[in-house]
Amino acid sequence: MKLNLPTVGPIVGFTTDNQARIFLRGLDQRDGDGFRRCFAIVRCRIAGSPTWSAPLFNKLTFNFDFTGVIALQGLVPNTTYEYQACWFFADTGLDRLALFAPNIFEWPTSTDGPYDSFTTGPSDQVTQRHYAVGSCRYLLRLFEKQFGEERGDKLFKSILDQRAKQPLDGLVMIGDQIYADDLNLIAPDTTIDEFLLRYRSVFSQPYLRQLMANLPTYMILDDHEIEDNWPKHAGKGSATTLFTHAMYAYQIYQCSHGPLLRATPDGRIDGIPDRYWYTFSDGCAAWFVMDTRTERVIAPRSGPPRIISERQLQALLDWLSAPTPQVKMVVTSVPIFPDLRSDNDDKWGAFQQQRHIILEHIRTNAINKVVFVSGDVHCSFAGKLELRGQKAFGVHYIVSSSFFWPLFRMQDHDFAFDVDLEGTPGQQYIPRLLSDDIYSDDNYARISVSPTEVEVNYYDRRGSRLNKKKIQLKF
Repeated sequence: MKLNLPTVGPIVGFTTDNQARIFLRGLDQRDGDGFRRCFAIVRCRIAGSPTWSAPLFNKLTFNFDFTGVIALQGLVPNTTYEYQACWFFADTGLDRLALFAPNIFEWPTSTDGPYDSFTTGPSDQVTQRHYAVGSCRYLLRLFEKQFGEERGDKLFKSILDQRAKQPLDGLVMIGDQIYADDLNLIAPDTTIDEFLLRYRSVFSQPYLRQLMANLPTYMILDDHEIEDNWPKHAGKGSATTLFTHAMYAYQIYQCSHGPLLRATPDGRIDGIPDRYWYTFSDGCAAWFVMDTRTERVIAPRSGPPRIISERQLQALLDWLSAPTPQVKMVVTSVPIFPDLRSDNDDKWGAFQQQRHIILEHIRTNAINKVVFVSGDVHCSFAGKLELRGQKAFGVHYIVSSSFFWPLFRMQDHDFAFDVDLEGTPGQQYIPRLLSDDIYSDDNYARISVSPTEVEVNYYDRRGSRLNKKKIQLKF
């Protein structure tokens, strides 16, 4: 039985010391054999071993754009595994595939190209970890053509080249993985098929595909997965339908391989997400990945605007308070600070009460080793939020954007550095710029997390280092 390479992917998703989730897409619904049953098959082995694991299977259906996730479980910590992820047609049921003789499957061989691989995480909470972090990867699809493919994919080649020289343990993509609203007004995606085609196009770019196939990848959405500044225009036209279609595609291509849903013993992913924020732990780094887009209430019937639900807010506060030796990395796709000097209604500056609650929780509970990581603003910098008169307080922030953005970009004068943060009654929080400069060309951040410090290196599209900054953590 011939096995086929994925039409999208594979993507290595949520990875722990004993598990790794593999996403792939099989049959394109336009193929002539589209009526036949399509299945995913994945196997792995410790790198260099002659023996492969027994294959795991999952059914790929039209309802999920012929995609699926298989969880490889029972793995060994700190170990590199080779794996193969393929798909095939079979006129049988999923429950009968394990009865097939192993030699019935014709796997691609090493002569077809090197095997994809991943490395499991450590089993402790002190091991240093390294991540490539960024946001905003623009790929224009207009009048059935694509623009900016090669230039937009070049940055991911730089990450691959760097990974060959320096260790990387994960890729964290913090919003605007797609731009469904091309040029805002011209030909935005509105139907399910359009959103799905957008993801297929973006995730099939060769260097990005290679990177995600070999590095645990974590994602969260921002506005352009739906439309610019969502939900600012949600009350107009077919916004409800637009949101439904956008989030359906998001669940398939970004959410499915994350840690939200549980893995069954046979390697399948079970359940339906009732939220999009999530946490994961990786060595000395604990991550809380916030959803600051789909839970917004801009004009509530009572009370101030909310950027996240009360449920998410309480979960974040509890997570911040939990005792751990790890550094607490909080992802928020839009910067929590500094504020913008204008057009601030899409950022945390428009939701000052919830921001104040978070900051006061950190201050009053003397929570140290907190770093906020953001994207969105098409420039990159690192900073520290200080509290006037209290040297013991210090919360750091890292902004990394954009992977590729061909239009206007923000500069340092767009941000309110060195002035009191608004909406913090009784306290004077002041955002400072720690970077030597703000970087507005395409770039990404390499964030190295250790128990006592976080090192941030920014690199441009060609892989040249722009800046290096070490953040000393109090503990």
